Amino acid sequence: MSNVPNFYKDRVALNVLAGSVQNAKDCYEAADHHIVLGVLSKNYDTDEAAIKDMKLYQAETDNALSVGLGAGDPKQSQMVSRISAELQPQHINQVFTGVGTSRALLGQSDTFINGLVSPTGKPGIVNVATGPLSSDQPAAEVPIETAIAMLKDMGGSSIKFFPMKGLAHIEEFKVVAKACADNDFYLEPTGGLDLDNFEEILQVAVDAGVKKIIPHVYSSIIDKETGHTRPEDVKTLFEIIKKVLD
Repeated sequence: MSNVPNFYKDRVALNVLAGSVQNAKDCYEAADHHIVLGVLSKNYDTDEAAIKDMKLYQAETDNALSVGLGAGDPKQSQMVSRISAELQPQHINQVFTGVGTSRALLGQSDTFINGLVSPTGKPGIVNVATGPLSSDQPAAEVPIETAIAMLKDMGGSSIKFFPMKGLAHIEEFKVVAKACADNDFYLEPTGGLDLDNFEEILQVAVDAGVKKIIPHVYSSIIDKETGHTRPEDVKTLFEIIKKVLD
């Protein structure tokens, strides 16, 4: 299995949560493989349990595994780095301060690592204090261009802009998207994306000229009864992607 992401050839790839190995397979097929499947480290008590289970997901999806924190939980940062070193997944979710550790432990530059920055209410300014200790301190507000440069310094691949709360921070997102395009960096809008606002959010990033975009669509497309992501909704999102890119 390669740790070079399948989606490197894609401009847009989805990121959804997988509730089981079968759910991951179903969603992988629903998006015609233009997707990574999120499995949350927070759901496991030990590194060993996470590694054993996540290997099953890798085997069934050609390693389209996205190792997740769990609602951006900074306390999971170290565990994500440790298990990713063993798993060598295609995609890793990290808090801002955890990116360098993950890249160093991976020992390669292929795996896609995002760095979580948060909206501040001020277009062009983001909060990078998203780590285990820093998230409990006053916000560290920096220009988005500086945040991008710092992530590049640490070996990061993209900005994870979270929590977007749907369209609540769309004006800030427009500035982030332009900065990513201008600085040859990738972008992952996350938090509150759903079937209704997905197209508008994606269109902003595409219009800005971002080269690679990975929208995260989580709870809004999860079946409350089963806890699994609905493959039919993944298919709908994939159709929207094709429409926007057409």
